[in-house]
Amino acid sequence: MKTLELEKSKAFIVIKIIEYVPDLGVSKTIIRKTNGNVSAVSFGSGCNLDEKTSPFDTLIQVIEGRAEFIVNGNSTMLKTGQSIMIPAHSETQVKSRFSFKMISTVIKSGCMEVN
Repeated sequence: MKTLELEKSKAFIVIKIIEYVPDLGVSKTIIRKTNGNVSAVSFGSGCNLDEKTSPFDTLIQVIEGRAEFIVNGNSTMLKTGQSIMIPAHSETQVKSRFSFKMISTVIKSGCMEVN
């Protein structure tokens, strides 16, 4: 996956800062800090994310299109405007026959916990 950086202190429209590339996932960092990061991600049509596990909680917000998210074997179809919280250490896979865009917000565990 190709990663690009977003310039700070400039207004932007999230769905316009990232383009589709056929058969490829592209990520653009919106903000990166030691306790987490926010990225805009696009998946070209037919581009799937193989199963992976993150040590951190991740909030996914679909901002254009639709995709299937499989978390620990449970499938959820998300469309524009829908979100899913993926718990840390969960096996996650993303499948889509169509192009889609999402915002991924990773919160690193072990940092300041808020109850």
